[in-house]
Amino acid sequence: MCVAQNLVRYVQPLSGTAPSTTPSSKKHGSGTELNANTIPAVTLPFGMTQWTPETQRSENKCVPPYRYTDSKISGFRASHWLSGSCTQDYGSVTITPVGSRLNLIPEAGYTPFSHRDEITAPHYYKVNLPERNLTTEITATTRCGMLRFTSQSADSVYFTIRPNSDRNEGFVKVDRQRGVIWGYNPVHRIYQGWGEKAGFNGYFVIQFNQPLTTTGLFTNNRVTPGDSIKNQHEAGAYIGFKLKAGEHLQMRVGTSFTSFAGALLNLESEIKDWNFERLVKSNFTVWQNALSRVSVSGNNEKHKRIFYTALYHTMQQPRCFNDVNGLYPRFGGYYKNEKLNNGNYYDDFSMWDTYRAQMPLFEILKPDFVNDCVKSMILKGEQGGWLPIFPCWNSYTAAMIGDHVTAFIASAYVRGIRNYDVKKAYALMRRNAFEVPSPQEYRDGKGRRAIQSYLNYGYIPVEDSVPEAFHKKEQVSRTLEYAFDDYALAMVAAGLGLNKDKDVLLNRSKNYLNVLDGNSKMVRAKKSDGSWHSPYNPKNKEFYITEGTPQQYTFYVPHDVNGLAKAMGGQVVLEQQLDTLFKTGEYWHGNEPGQQTPYMYNFTASPWKTQYWVKNTMDEEYSDGPGGLSGNDDAGQVSAWYVFSAMGFYPLNPAANQYLITAPVFNSCKIQLNQNRVFEVKCHKSTSDAFYIDHVTYNGKPYNFTYLTHQTITQGGKLDIYLRSTPNKLWGTAKQHKPASLTR
Repeated sequence: MCVAQNLVRYVQPLSGTAPSTTPSSKKHGSGTELNANTIPAVTLPFGMTQWTPETQRSENKCVPPYRYTDSKISGFRASHWLSGSCTQDYGSVTITPVGSRLNLIPEAGYTPFSHRDEITAPHYYKVNLPERNLTTEITATTRCGMLRFTSQSADSVYFTIRPNSDRNEGFVKVDRQRGVIWGYNPVHRIYQGWGEKAGFNGYFVIQFNQPLTTTGLFTNNRVTPGDSIKNQHEAGAYIGFKLKAGEHLQMRVGTSFTSFAGALLNLESEIKDWNFERLVKSNFTVWQNALSRVSVSGNNEKHKRIFYTALYHTMQQPRCFNDVNGLYPRFGGYYKNEKLNNGNYYDDFSMWDTYRAQMPLFEILKPDFVNDCVKSMILKGEQGGWLPIFPCWNSYTAAMIGDHVTAFIASAYVRGIRNYDVKKAYALMRRNAFEVPSPQEYRDGKGRRAIQSYLNYGYIPVEDSVPEAFHKKEQVSRTLEYAFDDYALAMVAAGLGLNKDKDVLLNRSKNYLNVLDGNSKMVRAKKSDGSWHSPYNPKNKEFYITEGTPQQYTFYVPHDVNGLAKAMGGQVVLEQQLDTLFKTGEYWHGNEPGQQTPYMYNFTASPWKTQYWVKNTMDEEYSDGPGGLSGNDDAGQVSAWYVFSAMGFYPLNPAANQYLITAPVFNSCKIQLNQNRVFEVKCHKSTSDAFYIDHVTYNGKPYNFTYLTHQTITQGGKLDIYLRSTPNKLWGTAKQHKPASLTR
């Protein structure tokens, strides 16, 4: 691949590590929703482990390892944090320089640092620790990391190595004969099965470029005898070295979810020597190639920083879970390992978020990777008996709402990504949609939440509080999302010729109508007898809505925008409802179910309003500062929205084969596709402030549709978009040029 410019330099890993400063997050966000919760991860795309400076020692929920507002570092962590989430780290280990004397009190591990002394990049991190007289550098491969500590004076330097268990669990062994320290940190489930063992551990092995002479173990802030320690409070290993001024101490760290042997094999395979600079260069090249799948041009350097930082954030998860030899932990908590014949096994899918745009982005950029993700889902379903809802920690979680693994698989299927057993995938998806799990299976997180009510009523009534879930109640949001999931599954049924299933599912996909109040033209909670729940405050956050308001969630009907408009009273009324949402400041970009809303104007007589509100959202909700993301980034979904929108199109309905067009940000955007094909979106502005579409051509011919098909993009070609400074109120308004909808 020919690369014209250094794209890695545009990535700002600190973006999203501070509380959000965007307008909608200030109005609608609160508590942890104000934080993007990203970390300055040093890793490779979709890597097993992310290396990060640690300013928060806990593996507790909603506590990322690094916060920009902190002033002290407590070490350097091999992390499995779900980027941009409000979940928790797991199976992690931290290496802490504690000074020239051994001090095992946890507080002594914290040392001041300044952001002025940090260098952050996807492949490299560096920080100066003045009180320790040390400079720390980190680089990382898919499963391993290398750390280099440089002493600024001739002195002793001590380090502690801690499995970060908040449960007084874990194991550490000092193997002086082999010159390594190894151990593990047991992983526990959250959400359904909270606190139960997840059936695997986070293993690590650490090698040093100097002999282990001063080393030992500790617990409860005191040295303890022996060469290993297990399941003790504040336990770990310590090591000490005497360094000359300017001398390097290096550590190579292998990680695995299967075994110590797996961690060692990964390390021996991925980091073969102690040449730190060469490894940094190699990892830079990997990131440069990954980012170069989309090359943009233009004079606005800030926009490039936002774009490539967003693209970097989309490549944090899902996480590669297998060792280099294909071994991975069996899904569902069995402490057994399985082995792949080919490809990779992935987990940590924040699926309520990422099926919308993050995974569809890689259906364009890396279809083979997406195919591996689908195969991973099938393996989970086969090993656990049910297709998972929100597979993280290699376990069933039933987190959030909906059944969006189904939506993801359907999205891949309709885009022609099918190198897996489609019939097996369909059988698993169908079971979720049609069958009620046993009480024990349900408690374990298997099956759709409140599926019995949904099947009985065609909606989830307020009397069903959905008690067996972390997100309880939220009945209206669940109804809306299940309706979309039914549509998504119907698309696969149609492709397989299962017409009876298809018809039933398409009929169920209209269940959103059962919770749409015709008077207010917004969604509303309903009782089991069919009457509406009162009181009704559509602009307030309500118990039956997930992280939002009825007004905001009304527009979550991505598969049937025309049907929603018809139920409201027509396209004019839909446009008016959209206008009200945006003009009154009720649009909340930080909550995923609304992120398709600006694009819904492409179904109305005013596609130019999509161009206006998408630009407004990009300008107000994204920046290149530490607080420049609008709430939780949720494994890259919020970032993926920007990547798509800046390129000039977005998958409003991810289970359809279309992307809705808007005005792009850059003068040119070239997408490198398989088989050396290129799809280019070229922007022509009549004036410097032009952002409304005047007309469009594709390969030199007039193009009047307000959408692109997946095939149009993946076959390659050139889309020229001509912009002007005032709206063209005719472009894209003809009915035959509108996007597809279940209702014609």
